[in-house]
Order: sequence, then structure tokens, then C-alpha cells
Amino acid sequence: MSVNLAKGQRVSLQKSSGESLTVVRMGLGWKAAPKRGLFGSRTRQIDLDASALLYAEKTPSDVVFFQHLVSNDGSVRHTGDNLIGGAGSEDDESILVDLAQVPAHITQVVFTVSSYTGQSFAEVQQAHCRLVDDGTDQELARYELTGGGPHTGQIMAKVYRDGSGGWGMQAIGAPAKARTFQDMLPAIEPYL
Repeated sequence: MSVNLAKGQRVSLQKSSGESLTVVRMGLGWKAAPKRGLFGSRTRQIDLDASALLYAEKTPSDVVFFQHLVSNDGSVRHTGDNLIGGAGSEDDESILVDLAQVPAHITQVVFTVSSYTGQSFAEVQQAHCRLVDDGTDQELARYELTGGGPHTGQIMAKVYRDGSGGWGMQAIGAPAKARTFQDMLPAIEPYL
């Protein structure tokens, strides 16, 4: 059962059977820009980028994004860059996190979305970010970006070690002015 998350809301990543999820997928989807003008030449394509930043407490340790598709330890993997979006209902970019393989010193993985081509989220249609149990394809949580305002970046959510040996997820939903994950680093700090 999917949960529409509100900012700041936390959910456990434990299955109903009590065991922890092993692989979660953060999916990002958005609708491609409609073509206008002669041969569609007047419309700039929308290129949103999903990134995952790995932190050891409050210190950045690694990042997975379109130019570094696999974390140095291999536990986080980006499936590839989509430069134009799709129909808006499917995931256009995905990041898989093998929670069982994340090194012990990594305490949280922060997911961000940025508009590389500079459109604000107010201009992006049918955009979503969701967290999925990759083993069952069950959607665990969803955050809608549509009507997201004048910003070009969003700190979406984080998965974090919950102190009991398991993992939890917190929806963040904080806007930022960013074309890349690097632009968001100062805005991420308060959520660590």
C-alpha cells in the first residue's frame, strides 16, 4: 500500500513480517515537454536529474548521479540519465539502494531532484518521486512534484539508519535553487 508523504513524515522500511527491506528504488518520472512551433523547435526539453548523496553522519562520502552511476562501494546504482522525460506515469530515472550492502559508516542516503535545463517545477507536468520495494515492486511512498513552485531543485527524501539495525525513510520535500546536486549541498545540511 502506497503512502502519500507529507514533508517531515517518517516511515519504517520494515516489511509487515518484521524483516527489513533489502533493496529500495527511488523512481523519478515527469512528462516530456509538449512540442510547439514548427517541428517542435521552440520548446526546450525538460531534463530532470535524480541523485543520491551518501553521508557518514553529516559528512558527504559519495554521490550517485548521471555522471557517476555506481557508488564507490557498489551499494547504490543509477539506472541511467533520461534527458527528456516520458509520459509522466512511469519512472524515467531510477536509483537502486541495496540497504544490506551499504557500508556501516554510511548513516543516510539523501535523494535529490534538479532541473538541469533550468525549468522550474511549476513548469514541469506530472512529476513524481517514489520509493519502491524493488523485490516486490510495491510502492511504499510517493511524493508529487507537480505544481512544485518556482524552484529548480528539490531535496526529496532520505533513507537513514534508525538506530535499531534497520532503515527508515523521511520525506523532506524542501525546495532549492539548483541545476545539479552540488548546488543543493548547503540546502541539504539542515536535514542531516
